[in-house]
Amino acid sequence: MRPFWIEQALFNDGDLAPALQGECEADRVFTFAHWITDRDLPKRFDVPFLVARMPEGQEPSADESEQFEPSWVRPADALARHAAGSFFMIFPTVRTLQRMASYASVDAVLAACASEQPLWTSCPRGGFVNGRDERYMENDPPFGELALVCPDGQMLHSLDWKSDAPVALLKNVQRLTAPNPGAMTGPGTNSYIVGDAATGHIVIDPGPNDPAHIERLWQAARGDIRMIVCTHSHADHSPGAAPLQALAGDAKPPILGLSSAPTARASARFSAERELADGERLVLAGTGADGQPLTHTLRVVHTPGHAANHLCLMLEEDGLLFSGDHILNGSTTVVDPPDGDMTAYLDSLDKLDANCEAGGVEFILPAHGHVIGFARTAIAYLKAHRLKREAKIAAAMQKLPEGTPEQWLPLAYDDVPERLWPVAARSLAAHVARIRQQAAVGS
Repeated sequence: MRPFWIEQALFNDGDLAPALQGECEADRVFTFAHWITDRDLPKRFDVPFLVARMPEGQEPSADESEQFEPSWVRPADALARHAAGSFFMIFPTVRTLQRMASYASVDAVLAACASEQPLWTSCPRGGFVNGRDERYMENDPPFGELALVCPDGQMLHSLDWKSDAPVALLKNVQRLTAPNPGAMTGPGTNSYIVGDAATGHIVIDPGPNDPAHIERLWQAARGDIRMIVCTHSHADHSPGAAPLQALAGDAKPPILGLSSAPTARASARFSAERELADGERLVLAGTGADGQPLTHTLRVVHTPGHAANHLCLMLEEDGLLFSGDHILNGSTTVVDPPDGDMTAYLDSLDKLDANCEAGGVEFILPAHGHVIGFARTAIAYLKAHRLKREAKIAAAMQKLPEGTPEQWLPLAYDDVPERLWPVAARSLAAHVARIRQQAAVGS
């Protein structure tokens, strides 16, 4: 095969030569990544990052127009020098090297690139953090929020967490984050306000009983709240419901949801004024400025698992899923028996996936963290993660058949910081119960 010139990544004995030239056989060159410039930049590119093994004995040389001062640098060393400020690299190069550094050898990289398709394609999105623009790839937690709020790639949205004012996600969806950040709540509990001036509003998860937060919810809804819905009974989600209702005076919007089960902890008691049925629709209706009918429809999806009384809500007109604590951004939810049940949790993930497919849902709005994009991909990843963890727990139980949960925990969660083990122990108990239940059924 006729050789050709490449100007991407060439390898020799595990080293990386960024921006070098070399002569290689075409069938020995592979596509590692495909990058497309963020949509908001005036100058854009669409380019593959190619990889090949550097032939023995060759020396790098630069073309002196786009490249200069060629040198052999391992991916990890290049990243360390960049972090120290002595080796400038642009965002696509940094992220490509981060992926590349995870491979132990040249052979591992080339084996991963054996197909003709790139390992990934990325068109980053930009947002503001502390007043500075930052770029995010498709697998970064803020990406989904930027895709929802700025679909054309505009550089408009701030990703900073704040609790003093609501954040508009769509014209008819606002998020107000309660000032209760922590290990279990992340940046805080997200309360959502659905609706507009023409239809009135539904508040989802009014949060803890924090007077300032409740007042801000009332103001964000312009004092027109038609319904209050709690996704479940936990203390950072439902206690604000009654105080928020009280602000409405005689209007008294109903508090909806599912009352807590007898298995709920004393700190997680909740009584709904009306129990919601699976599949029930909550409708806000009005007349738009153009004189046309306007509706916002939330469909109820029962999703036990994190809690026995957990539910999610689908905003049908906009293809959004409000996931409560069932799906989070940046962490996995705790499943704490007896109110939490791992089999029910996994079954509920399947149910949500089916609903997302049927309803064309692309975005998930969690109770903690930014909006999640690629909804069905996120659900599939979460289920795979749970099953992978369960396999590690089962392996620990087989290794120590007479062991205790306290002994299995370090084996099954060896990739989790030890400070989080007390929390992980709750989900471990849920997995152990599921494993034993499956064993009993199979025996």
